[in-house]
Amino acid sequence: MPAEPQEWVDATAAALGAVLGEAVDGGQFPGGVLVVGQAGVGRVVAGRGVVAPECGDVRPDEHTRYDLASLTKVLATWPLVGAAVRTGRLGLDAPLRAAFPELPSPGGELTTAQLLSHTSGLLPRTGLARYEHTGRPLAEHLCAEPLVSAPGAHHRYVDRGFILLGLLLPDLLGRPLAELADGLWHGLGLTATAYGPLPRDARLAPTEQRLRGAPRTWGVPHDPSAALLGGVAGHAGVFSTAADLAAFAEHLLGADGPLPEWFALSLRPRTPVEPGLHRGLAWIVTADGSVAYHHGFTGTSLYLAPRTRRYVVLCSNAVYHGWDRARLAALRALALRVLLPAAP
Repeated sequence: MPAEPQEWVDATAAALGAVLGEAVDGGQFPGGVLVVGQAGVGRVVAGRGVVAPECGDVRPDEHTRYDLASLTKVLATWPLVGAAVRTGRLGLDAPLRAAFPELPSPGGELTTAQLLSHTSGLLPRTGLARYEHTGRPLAEHLCAEPLVSAPGAHHRYVDRGFILLGLLLPDLLGRPLAELADGLWHGLGLTATAYGPLPRDARLAPTEQRLRGAPRTWGVPHDPSAALLGGVAGHAGVFSTAADLAAFAEHLLGADGPLPEWFALSLRPRTPVEPGLHRGLAWIVTADGSVAYHHGFTGTSLYLAPRTRRYVVLCSNAVYHGWDRARLAALRALALRVLLPAAP
């Protein structure tokens, strides 16, 4: 017999919290926090470890701020693009040049959908420093680069498409990216979500120490390209809390409205990623359409199950001791598994 909704929330939070605790107790990273919820039912918070040794005995909770890394793509750029598409300022399947005639080829011929679905063929390595002090807009540089594959032909996860969208949105919508994002988050009630830099604080998790003897990366983006762009970029740079991510999840899982409608459209498979997984617009979607998710390099994840309106939020500074994909592999695999439909 299926578990009652609140029973599922409680049991899932306990199971995921135990796996998170094992990673923390094993010294993989200082700590982290999970939120497991079902829209209209409730949510449970499970925190383990400490924010970081630099923060003393402060325990992570739903109000601890973390560097979201690539969750910026779905928390900032993706919804702003959706608003531009909805109002007709941007055509989803039209070439960028239709809205930005100044963009050179071949990038100017790419579509917004190709950028969002990581099928643009743009260069996989970012390396933006070489374009500094040229006097030419960075967006034009990115569009002038050669493509590594035909647009729409292959899925290749790269930051460049979202960097490009983050550069173009201010020209399209008439305000800096940080202001556009702030307006979006304010409208959704996400009061702790912001681009950096942010002042160092015990409730703000530091990430990696890149140079021995130097201060940790703390309050500024871990992502070097976002840092090069001043901390505000379309692919990384946002800081937030598990509480705000849970609120965002519940907005996306809402019954109606522009954001849930854009979310539903974005879950239509655009290209295969690996067996059983497809890429929609920004999101990875399971083959049966039951779960959508996105990760952040620093140790963050957001999982959503549209049919059941269940979700899992993970915030951690898993790169504290350097990057290792294995540190979160078990936890992320379980988070996906618990949201999949039960076998008949």
